[in-house]
Amino acid sequence: MIYQDLIDKNTKLAVIGLGYVGLPIALEFAKRIDVIGFDINASRIGQMQRGEDPSRELSAEDFQNRSIKFTCNIDDLQEATFFIVAVPTPIDDTNLPDLKPLLGASRTVGKVLKKGDYVVFESTVYPGCTEEDCIPVLEEASGLKFREDFMVGYSPERINPGDKEHTLQNVIKIVSGCCATSLDQIAKTYELVVAAGVHRATSIKVAEAAKIVENTQRDVNISLVNELSIIFNKMGINTFDVLEAAGTKWNFLKFYPGLVGGHCIGVDPYYLVHKAMQVGYHSKVINSGRYVNDSMGFYIGKQTAKKIIAQGKMIQEAHVLVMGATFKENVSDIRNSKVIDVISELKSFQINVDVIDPHADSDEMQHEYGVGLTSTLRSDYDAIIMAVNHREYMQFDETYFKSLLKDGQGIFVDVKGIYRHQIQDLEYWSL
Repeated sequence: MIYQDLIDKNTKLAVIGLGYVGLPIALEFAKRIDVIGFDINASRIGQMQRGEDPSRELSAEDFQNRSIKFTCNIDDLQEATFFIVAVPTPIDDTNLPDLKPLLGASRTVGKVLKKGDYVVFESTVYPGCTEEDCIPVLEEASGLKFREDFMVGYSPERINPGDKEHTLQNVIKIVSGCCATSLDQIAKTYELVVAAGVHRATSIKVAEAAKIVENTQRDVNISLVNELSIIFNKMGINTFDVLEAAGTKWNFLKFYPGLVGGHCIGVDPYYLVHKAMQVGYHSKVINSGRYVNDSMGFYIGKQTAKKIIAQGKMIQEAHVLVMGATFKENVSDIRNSKVIDVISELKSFQINVDVIDPHADSDEMQHEYGVGLTSTLRSDYDAIIMAVNHREYMQFDETYFKSLLKDGQGIFVDVKGIYRHQIQDLEYWSL
């Protein structure tokens, strides 16, 4: 059995795609068995060979005493018989699933696939994608027959960037296989690294659906409180005060308003919407939630501009400082960050915008969004937007913010409400 061969180190496990999901999995398995870490990005491979995490989530210590070979050479994959595919599944400019990375990885694995091999997909997809889209590519590239020659499973990733508490080891892992035997072998293999244990899903489609529901549920709930924040703003009520009061009831669900970006919550619901359309159903609740959440960056930018105008200032001469550019706090990842929507809306009013972030890379920001980071702060901003609540920003107080504003006065926009009740002299606004 393949599990025993891995334990006895008669064969190797390969992880395809070494981003924020694949790299931690590869390193964790490498504590127990022989691993090949494969990525098409040669420069990233070079970093990992030096014990550096390109995503800046892991330390050099996490690379030590691991039986792992990092490579971008497909020939090295010949040594593996158990493949884990953990590549991104983004959306395109029209919010449709972009399966190119996933199908490309499937083709790569197919080229080295042998009889008796296992392939497990971790990328978030719509129900049916593994069997309908990926397996045909594996068969075509390998010339082998699914189930007869090789086995396939699906085990959705549950990595939460920046979260040091809910890690791979202590979050229950959903696993599935194409038959009872494959399910057993896949489950035992993951139990090597997941101390919390595994949940054996009844089918691959169930496992796919479970993952996409996790993020869709959060997206819809956040969209509700985002919409409530728009309503309460018109009433002059602070949304966070309302949620604090409502949260005293034992069964109140504690979700908070904010920018919903990144490559999970802001993306995965579109995969489910797409599949729903294929089976003849037009999603109403999910689509509405996506519309609300996708519009929040522009809403924040417009509200800030309106407040600057209301103070009688010339909008084209206004300067705004945006603090934070990554898609969430305490991570370096800028992909699908909705802070750029705030910046774009401010610039549409011809407002001058400076952006800072202790975690983001200025060159990456420039390449991805055409907006670099500011190295020198002014002392005459008209407004400050606390867009991302990085830990570095938690030490600041109102005196510090006043030192950055023109004449010590101006507007303080607190997107996540972290400075609520702490700002007394400035004009304060939050979602």
